[in-house]
Amino acid sequence: MALRRIFQVGQPMRRPLTVGDALVLVALATLLYAGARLAVHAPSMIEGPEISLSPRALPWYALLSVGRMAAAYALSMAFTLVYGYVAAYGRRAEVVLMPLLDVLQSVPILSFLPVVLLSLSAVLPESAAAELASVVLIFTSQVWNLTFAWYQSLTTVPNELREASATFRFSGWQRFKTLELPFAALSLLWNSMMSWAGGWFFLMAAEAFVVGQRDFRLPGLGAYLYEAAAQGNVGAILAGIGTLVLVIVALDQLVWRPLLAWADRFKLETVEGEDPPTSWFYNLVRRSHLTDWLSRAVWRPLSERADGWMLRRFPPPGGGEAKGSVRHLTQRILAFLLAAAGLGILAYGGLRAGQMLLTVLPGQWAEIGLGIGATLLRVVVALGIALAWTVPLGVAIGTNRRLATWLQPVVQITASIPATALFPVFLLLLVGLPGGLNLAAVLLMLMGTQWYLLFNVIAGASAIPQDLKYTTDLLQLSRGERWQTLILPALFPYVVTGAITASGGAWNASIVAEYVEFGGQTLQTVGIGAQIARATAAGDYSLLLAATLTMVVTVVLINRLVWRRLYRLAEERYRME
Repeated sequence: MALRRIFQVGQPMRRPLTVGDALVLVALATLLYAGARLAVHAPSMIEGPEISLSPRALPWYALLSVGRMAAAYALSMAFTLVYGYVAAYGRRAEVVLMPLLDVLQSVPILSFLPVVLLSLSAVLPESAAAELASVVLIFTSQVWNLTFAWYQSLTTVPNELREASATFRFSGWQRFKTLELPFAALSLLWNSMMSWAGGWFFLMAAEAFVVGQRDFRLPGLGAYLYEAAAQGNVGAILAGIGTLVLVIVALDQLVWRPLLAWADRFKLETVEGEDPPTSWFYNLVRRSHLTDWLSRAVWRPLSERADGWMLRRFPPPGGGEAKGSVRHLTQRILAFLLAAAGLGILAYGGLRAGQMLLTVLPGQWAEIGLGIGATLLRVVVALGIALAWTVPLGVAIGTNRRLATWLQPVVQITASIPATALFPVFLLLLVGLPGGLNLAAVLLMLMGTQWYLLFNVIAGASAIPQDLKYTTDLLQLSRGERWQTLILPALFPYVVTGAITASGGAWNASIVAEYVEFGGQTLQTVGIGAQIARATAAGDYSLLLAATLTMVVTVVLINRLVWRRLYRLAEERYRME
């Protein structure tokens, strides 16, 4: 069909495993070893704050929780823009940065929350350690899908737009501001909503964390719900969940919906959409005289100053700027010294981590191998179920503005409710059935990962140009032909991005899905997540390191052999041209 020519056809590039993968794994093992060593020196008893269950405390707790989420999101966006840009344009750096990203998004951070908190409390005051750990934990739940989405957008910018920016001799800053960031706006926005939805789950875990006699709780909605559940106060539980829902709805109306209405201008199309997104708050702010004055008197001068400063720091190509040979030599010497120091630290840390791994018995390694296979099967099943329903629903939401108007907030609220809060209910229903815990584990993985796919599919469907939709109407394509020639090719890069983060989230969710303390007893099934959870509970750092590194290696191999090849296929073939 004619529409196939819209998407650039080429041969996907294949990238084998590199030395960067090995260096990243050694660095991870070194960090885990250092954290375990520091955790030994943590205080044996930490008293947490008193959590009030009075409804009057809820506004303050909600403000504290939103503040932690906002701090983590700001850190995530800064990391995303820098990291993704360097990985997309630095081919040498990409060899290390993308394997590192594969590893980091697959690390089961929930299992290392005790190690992180204990190691930080050994060097920082308890309150500062808990606050820093909560921000770091939320950051790890928000950043990876944002970075993958930004990287995917940078690698799929249409060539004619790049050629236009080169013809006008745009500097790096001008290209970033006028081409790359607008092109990625919709994808970043939908993934930002997903990041906040996923961040609420990790916020609840971070604010309500207690290990032994060490109370790391933080004042916030998570600690409020934890305390209400511990006291069996149903009224307080409902009040806490109601406050969480109100916060999510307020963010949707005051932040995300206005941003979606604003970002619709950046869609890659030659005709205006039939039913563009709207926002009452966006219209109210845009028509405000105060907003107009702030734009003219504050924002525009600051923007011009920032543009001038960036242009001086990063001038357009061919400007004739020369750099002295002495400066080049100094930079090379500094880079060599830093690399040598880093390799020395990695060598020492890798040696000590290797000595720790030698203490793991052969029988334990066999159990780890069996657990990897069992968890992999659950991840595949959960991902298959997620793909089956998120693609059609995401396309419906992304292409039907009226449907999106009322369904988008519902999706955001549902995605933001921590899956573990509902897990006991599913256990009660399924634990008595044959294979009940296996079904419950798959269900929890699905609940924690399906939203990554859904939000990416919505972003991809929303970005389909309206003129291409008109073309399919003019060609009188059937529904099946339209999916085959337009919708699925346009969605392919977004589905790959969502599948990578969803599969990583499924591996992470196995920690709490395969090993559950419920009703005064411990329920567990065969899986790598259960082994990591057992090792964490027992303080067996050798087994914890072995199981975690095995999981990370498995996820990295899957990413490099499957997802990265699909990424290259999306970059080379399924891009708008």
